[in-house]
Amino acid sequence: MKKSFAVLVAVVLIGFAVQPGWAADVTGAADINSAYVWRGQTFNDGLVVQPSVDIVKGGFGLNVWGNFDIEDYNDNYESAEFSEVDITASYVFNLDTVDLGIGYIEYLYPTTKRSGQSGTREVFGGLKVPLPLNISLGIDLFYDFDEVNDLYINMGFDFSHDFTNQLSLGAGVSIAYAGDEYCADDSAGLYDYNFSISGEFALDEALSVSAFIKYTDSMDNDNLRDLNRPGTLDVNFYYGIGVSYTF
Repeated sequence: MKKSFAVLVAVVLIGFAVQPGWAADVTGAADINSAYVWRGQTFNDGLVVQPSVDIVKGGFGLNVWGNFDIEDYNDNYESAEFSEVDITASYVFNLDTVDLGIGYIEYLYPTTKRSGQSGTREVFGGLKVPLPLNISLGIDLFYDFDEVNDLYINMGFDFSHDFTNQLSLGAGVSIAYAGDEYCADDSAGLYDYNFSISGEFALDEALSVSAFIKYTDSMDNDNLRDLNRPGTLDVNFYYGIGVSYTF
C-alpha cells in the first residue's frame, strides 16, 4: 500500500510541476554507470541506467530516481528490470552563506526484495558550508526508521571550478560512520570512504552532459566486508556518463 501511495504522490507532483503556471525548475536526467554502489555497498557490479526527475521551487525539492539493471549481478537480480525507485522530498534553508537541508526518502524495491524487504524509509538533515578556494564542507545525517532503524553519517569536502561558461570540473572526498545495524559485525564505527572526480559540459542553456570516476573502500573491514554479494563491498572503482535537460 505505501509503495503505490508514494508513487501516486510523486506522479501527481510531477504533473503539477510541468504545468506552465507552476513555475518550478524541472530537470530530467539519465546516467549510465559501470556499477551501482551506494554508501560503499555494491548492489550491481555491472552496467546500470539511472534515470531521475528533479523538481525545485524555492527551497522545496522533489526527486524521483530509479536504478535499472542491465546486467543481473551473478543472478542475484533480474536483468532489464528496475530494482529500485527512490522518492525524496526536501527543503533547503539558506542561512547567510550556510545551507541547511532536511528531508524524507522513500526507498522502493519493485522487482527485487533486498533481504526480504520491499522498501524502507529515511529522514535526513544536512549542512553545507562554503570554504575558501572553491571548497565546501558537507555533513549529512540519515536515519532509517523502518527496516534498519539506525544512523548513517557522512562528512566530505567538495571542490568545483568553472573553467568556462560551459565547462566545470569537480573533485570530492568523504568518510562515513554507520550505526550497529548497518555494520556487518553489529558494532558501530567508521564505514566507507570515497574519492571522486567529475566534469560537466553545457551544450546549451538547457542540455548538458557529465561524467565521473569514483573510488570507494571500507574504513573497517569488519563493518563493510568484501563478500562478493549484494550489500557488501564488491566494487572499488566505478564510473559513469550522463545527460540532463532542464525544462
